[in-house]
Amino acid sequence: MDKISLGGLILGVIAIVGGQVLEGGHVASLVQPTALLIVCGGTLGAVMLQSPFAVFRRGFRMAKWVWMPPLVDYRRTIDQVIVWSQISRREGLLALENQIPRLPDPFVKRSLQMLVDGADPERLREVMEVEIDSYEDELRQGAKIWEAAGGYSPTIGILGAVMGLIHVMENLTDPSRLGAGIAVAFVATIYGVGLANLVYLPIAGKLKYHIARLVTLRVMLVDGLVGIAVGDNPRIIESRLKGYHVQS
Repeated sequence: MDKISLGGLILGVIAIVGGQVLEGGHVASLVQPTALLIVCGGTLGAVMLQSPFAVFRRGFRMAKWVWMPPLVDYRRTIDQVIVWSQISRREGLLALENQIPRLPDPFVKRSLQMLVDGADPERLREVMEVEIDSYEDELRQGAKIWEAAGGYSPTIGILGAVMGLIHVMENLTDPSRLGAGIAVAFVATIYGVGLANLVYLPIAGKLKYHIARLVTLRVMLVDGLVGIAVGDNPRIIESRLKGYHVQS
């Protein structure tokens, strides 16, 4: 689990609630189901309206990366490429065909198959980079739904505030009902801005970080396979791959 994400969310909530208490307010005054319904429901509806179903579903599934990041093992990939390089130097490229059935990742399979089939190095790079670009675009489209939610949420919060004020105006003759309307009005704004800046936009930022790492892993793999195709020494390939921002 990504502990810093959980810690950041908890710290943000504590800071806001703690500030309310230190100012002499009550925590209960921040709990307004009506305001929450307006902000969350309105934001969800706006995001659904702008997004195709496949993109919307992908974005929500990717949200788990904030807590459970996808596995990105640069060191393992480098070691794997070096083993392939050594095999190809000893036995030839065709010997790598035995490695293909063992690979779980379809992208890696296709890349290695092109290498075994004797594809021109530049052609290999060109074809796989097109696939990488498509892969990155799909993931970024998923992350953008959280960016969109971060943009809509404050506006929906203002809408909730206006609705609350309308309710207040309609009940000026009944002082007992004014407090609830004003509370909904101001708390809706808090929910809109708070969710945008503490949840939606940070999630989008974290997803972009993980997307960048996944894309770098694929680019690094293709670079290594191109090195094998042109006959580079395994030590040279390893040194070049280590030039990527390697983090386990």
